[in-house]
Amino acid sequence: MPEPQTRPATDASVDRLIENMERVILGKRERIELVLIGMLAGGHILIEDIPGVGKSTLARALARSVAGEFRRIQFTPDLLPSDITGISVFDPTHREFKFQPGPIFANIVLADEINRTTPRTQSALLEAMSEAEVTVDGTTHALPAPFFVIATQNPLEYTGTYLLPESQLDRFLLRMRLDYPTQDEEKQILASRRTHDPLRDLEPVSTPEDVRALRAAVREIRVDDSVVHYLTTLIGATRTHEHLATGASPRATLGLYRAAQALAFVQGRDYVLPDDVKALAIPALAHRVLPRNASMTPDPDDLAAEVIREIVASVPVPL
Repeated sequence: MPEPQTRPATDASVDRLIENMERVILGKRERIELVLIGMLAGGHILIEDIPGVGKSTLARALARSVAGEFRRIQFTPDLLPSDITGISVFDPTHREFKFQPGPIFANIVLADEINRTTPRTQSALLEAMSEAEVTVDGTTHALPAPFFVIATQNPLEYTGTYLLPESQLDRFLLRMRLDYPTQDEEKQILASRRTHDPLRDLEPVSTPEDVRALRAAVREIRVDDSVVHYLTTLIGATRTHEHLATGASPRATLGLYRAAQALAFVQGRDYVLPDDVKALAIPALAHRVLPRNASMTPDPDDLAAEVIREIVASVPVPL
């Protein structure tokens, strides 16, 4: 592989974004990088964890850091699709219907506790996440650019949760957990919030225009044929593995490809390494595959991750 190239000046904003968010999200640099990888690759992120570990704070910190318009949608059992996308309201003055945009019309959207609402309302996100547009009363409306969804969900054993269907899960580029902080990190959290919330003091270090430029730069990251072959071999192995009833989709192939480009970019390279693919295999694929007899497995997610880990270990890495 060639030596790393000097990154363009615009790439420095990635470092600034990470450092800025670390002022609020302590001890979670890898998680911050995963979120940025999702955004720069043009995908969306699903964070699955218990309440109170910082999922909402992470989304707000990103929105503040990029000076983007932020909206939070609290998913509840009585939430309707129109509460997300917007509605047409009759204007008696002009005697016509006018579209009132819903909270999905923002740069950074926090879909909080997405699995607490019904599948019908969950599906309202599908077009927005895949097409960056929504259709209301037969009219299509483009969403702002960049458009990035950070969805959170509580573990399924929590009361009042609905299982996300496979078609919804496949729309997320990456799935991750935040996990509990260490004792030292928790002490830092207490110290940093003794007198005020540091999120309120967080200043932008980038703009939506910068994010669009960074996304375009990510698309230019080089991926050699050998790496493409390695990636597609991993994907193919998920479709024939004896412990998987459903393998990764072609959307997953493209998602892992884009995510690997974004990881290389974040790490300052203009080319993708096999290690980039390996590092992202579980967060990009584990939620997209279905273990056999999943209903009889205590934790299907852990089993899926273990199978992906096994596949990564068994597929030869190109030299």
